[in-house]
Amino acid sequence: MPTNDSIFAGSIPELYDRHLGPVIFEPYATDLVRRLPKLGDGAILEIAAGTGIVTQKLAAELPMAVRIVATDLNQPMLDHAASKSGMARVTFRQADALALPFAAAEFDVVVCQFGVMFFPDRVAAYREALRVLKPGGQFILNVWDALSLNPLAEVASNAVAAQFPQNPPQFLARVPHAYHEDAVIRSDLAAAGFTNIAIDTVALTCRAASHGEPAIGFCQGSPMRNEIEARDPNGLPAATDAAADALAARFGTGAIEAPMQAKVVTASA
Repeated sequence: MPTNDSIFAGSIPELYDRHLGPVIFEPYATDLVRRLPKLGDGAILEIAAGTGIVTQKLAAELPMAVRIVATDLNQPMLDHAASKSGMARVTFRQADALALPFAAAEFDVVVCQFGVMFFPDRVAAYREALRVLKPGGQFILNVWDALSLNPLAEVASNAVAAQFPQNPPQFLARVPHAYHEDAVIRSDLAAAGFTNIAIDTVALTCRAASHGEPAIGFCQGSPMRNEIEARDPNGLPAATDAAADALAARFGTGAIEAPMQAKVVTASA
């Protein structure tokens, strides 16, 4: 994986949160949190917490006796998450998912929303999740399904690729939508030592206030921006416009909606 595939810095966290958060991430965050086991106390760890979309729901819905710890590799993402309302009860900590700075059997639940696709060694990261879980604890995560089953992202990706035909940016296909085969996910989790692995395919509808929102989100609020600017330091506005035009052609102008699909995985320590 190119190193810039995991860089969320500068204005990316704010644009990611504003333009993609409500459109594609919040619906799955709601789904993920409702799958949590009932906790009256104890501790929950979120890895690859990003801008805190799941974290904020955890903070709002879990009893105050439950300790919430949220980690991410990118400090700018955590800084943005910590600035949101209702986060005072959350402990934020910069951490690499492959080397978690926590004791063994410290947490009752580990959650990860759309983060494991970025891990350079998923089995190693899963072993770390298992290590910090109490025996019988739950690991709950989700991943995007194939790009072809997420047309909002597919249309934006294809439009940007057409702007650079000699060297098309492929971030969305290469990372967020590249880890979705049930057999591979099961094998990786089993290799790490997890049991009772269950995988659900969850199809939802994403909605945006305008066709321009996801265009800005994908092009300027994700690491695809790093690819665009590497090819043309001044090419970001044109690439964003191309994505917006393609989205308008496919879904219409103004408020739009589209299908999206993900895999939701639960496993036991």
